[in-house]
Amino acid sequence: MIYQLRTKAAKRLKAIRQGWKEDFYREIRDIAEHPVVLRMKRYPHHGSTNCYQHCINVAYYNYQWCRFFHLDARSAARAGMLHDLFLYDWHTHARKTGDHFHGMTHPGCACRNAKKLFRLNRVEEDVILHHMWPVTLLSLPRTREGWITTITDKYCGACETSRRK
Repeated sequence: MIYQLRTKAAKRLKAIRQGWKEDFYREIRDIAEHPVVLRMKRYPHHGSTNCYQHCINVAYYNYQWCRFFHLDARSAARAGMLHDLFLYDWHTHARKTGDHFHGMTHPGCACRNAKKLFRLNRVEEDVILHHMWPVTLLSLPRTREGWITTITDKYCGACETSRRK
């Protein structure tokens, strides 16, 4: 009896999540297909993952978690897609520019770049500016979506870094 209930619930959740995948891409399509955002594919990020794929991963998990918790899933997904819009290879950035604090400075850079291309709401701006907490100690997320992104970003980064090439 319990097994049947679990199986039924798992099938129902799988069907719901499949519908969410379609909704997810509809929410970020304009960002994901923007020529400047597509340039993120040129830059390596974690392991063999490029910056664009990392942002897709973060955006997707943001959407799933925020939708599950009845938060602003659209804003979380869109901001997840833009949270690392800095358009340089951070592995060589310090050597080329002398900026040794990429982890602390790139949220501001990403937010400035995103604002040039898209209209950001309060949640999207919070997600982009504060996703690097606790590296940026004084920059705590102010929204629940921001906290979810902070966790999602670390989770995706760890998975991408540990994945073999």
